[in-house]
Amino acid sequence: MEGWRDAIGVTHRRCPDARIASLVPSLTETLFEFGLGDRVVARTGFCIHPEAAVRAVPKVGGTKDVRLDRLLATQPTHVLMNIDENRRELFEQLRGRVPYVIVTHPQTPEDNFALYELLGGVFGAEQAAAAASRALSEALGRARSLRAGAREVTVLYLIWTDPWMTVARTTYASAMLDRAGFRTLPDAASVRYPEVSADASEWERAQIVLLSSEPYSFTEDDVRRLAARLPRRQPVRLIDGEMVTWFGSRAPRAIDYLIDLRHRMAEAGVEVPA
Repeated sequence: MEGWRDAIGVTHRRCPDARIASLVPSLTETLFEFGLGDRVVARTGFCIHPEAAVRAVPKVGGTKDVRLDRLLATQPTHVLMNIDENRRELFEQLRGRVPYVIVTHPQTPEDNFALYELLGGVFGAEQAAAAASRALSEALGRARSLRAGAREVTVLYLIWTDPWMTVARTTYASAMLDRAGFRTLPDAASVRYPEVSADASEWERAQIVLLSSEPYSFTEDDVRRLAARLPRRQPVRLIDGEMVTWFGSRAPRAIDYLIDLRHRMAEAGVEVPA
């Protein structure tokens, strides 16, 4: 029988009548967009898309603080998890208590191709998965065309304040930004989400500072305050964090969102080299 391997090498077989508990917001969205919403029996409180449809799905806590009793009460056959977003301790608790735990870990936009195949194959949504793959392939083609004709822009992409935090180049967020020609700082980091100290060279080196809408929800007030403090008064812009970090079915339109962001910045004259 054909099978599909998840991020930790476990092979999963086809199960079109699965009862799915999704503990990953972007995967919950993907399941609904693949036409699998009627099989989703549990979600986290952060699984908010598609907004109207997910209201009927029971919540079992957050991505980091899942209520095990609530989760098991939904009697899932499959639990979807992510290495970055969920705790390993929960994975260990679920093994042996739930028939199948599927672990995901996309680290680049291209990793979504395997993710689509995994979800489409296991849950019997091959046509939707194939359509998503075609859409992503086309979006990445548009991104390559953009990069061939535009300068790379060095950015500091901030996800938190007090302390300031950013993303390492080993993260999905950095890879997404890279496809649209945004080169994230720092050049290297020992952790995936490094802090940026007040005297860090990144403040001087960044051509643009991007403030994400998640996990910290930056505002226009934050834009104004930070812009006044930057050493070279570089542009500061808000950016939709979901478009940068949510993998799955959102990836094709997220690539196009970043392409459009590059075009809008160029029109506003903010891509001036250092």
